[in-house]
Amino acid sequence: MRTKTVLIYSTLVLLLGIALAAGLLLGTVSLNIFNVTGASEIIFWEIRLPRVLLAALAGAMLSVSGAVLQGVLKNPLSDPYILGVSAGGALGAAVSMSVGLPLYAVCIVSFIAALIAVLTVYNFSRTSSGIRPEVLVLAGVALSSLLGAILVAVILSSSNLQSVYFWLFGSFSFASPVFVKIAAVAAVLGIAISAIFSKQLNILLLGEEEAVSLGVNTGLVRIVLLTAASLLSAVSVAMCGIIGFVGLIIPHIIRLVIGGNNIYLIPASGLLGASFLVIADLLSRTLISPAELPVGIITAFAGAPFFIFLLRKKNNV
Repeated sequence: MRTKTVLIYSTLVLLLGIALAAGLLLGTVSLNIFNVTGASEIIFWEIRLPRVLLAALAGAMLSVSGAVLQGVLKNPLSDPYILGVSAGGALGAAVSMSVGLPLYAVCIVSFIAALIAVLTVYNFSRTSSGIRPEVLVLAGVALSSLLGAILVAVILSSSNLQSVYFWLFGSFSFASPVFVKIAAVAAVLGIAISAIFSKQLNILLLGEEEAVSLGVNTGLVRIVLLTAASLLSAVSVAMCGIIGFVGLIIPHIIRLVIGGNNIYLIPASGLLGASFLVIADLLSRTLISPAELPVGIITAFAGAPFFIFLLRKKNNV
């Protein structure tokens, strides 16, 4: 098992390296790594590098957020996008930007809004016998629709329409070193907290009574992990907009190759999620070059059929 795990992690690291290299060197203008001078140097350091790093960080954050939500809520269909967490974060970010708040304040408001969204969905689906998965998904979809409608109203009433509008679809075109630094801090903090509590999350999956008997403070663990998941999702949204289904697809793929142990699942999801979103961003800027597709469209094409497949499988259709 140890040899298999080392091999899987080595493969994921190699895949991430290949994805980063492709993202940095390929695009509307292809770069030669051995001759990065003049205009190529500007493209590489000022445009490509911040964009690719931000895509990798966002992919890791969304994937780990999805893995944590699926564990805490005990629902394989959980995802920041489906549960309305991303919509809450986007609304908070859009309102903050429309009133001209600085970037750090945008992230804080986005985080608070995302946390409120996930706690709202969680409370709606919770009963005395546990969480009802079907109610969880329906509540998430309903909340996403409501927050999406409010978001459109905010965008239409904003004097800064163009810069706010991209939150609806997701984009890395606004990437900058400042964005990368903020995303890196949030990613390290959120993923570290998720990894530290991964053992307790494993115990939580055994059931409420079993977890309590083993000395786990289930309420505290849920709040901490939901806060970490909201932080990861919200900062991603504040930096890049709404990018759906990454947190749904990646943890399921990792479970197929490494199993459901969150000690290994969480970091592996981060690695594969980073590679996935870097490649998705590369496709978004090359498929119809020189024009650019929102990266959310690329992830939706991959994620929507996957979601339908999981839904059918869960209900044994």
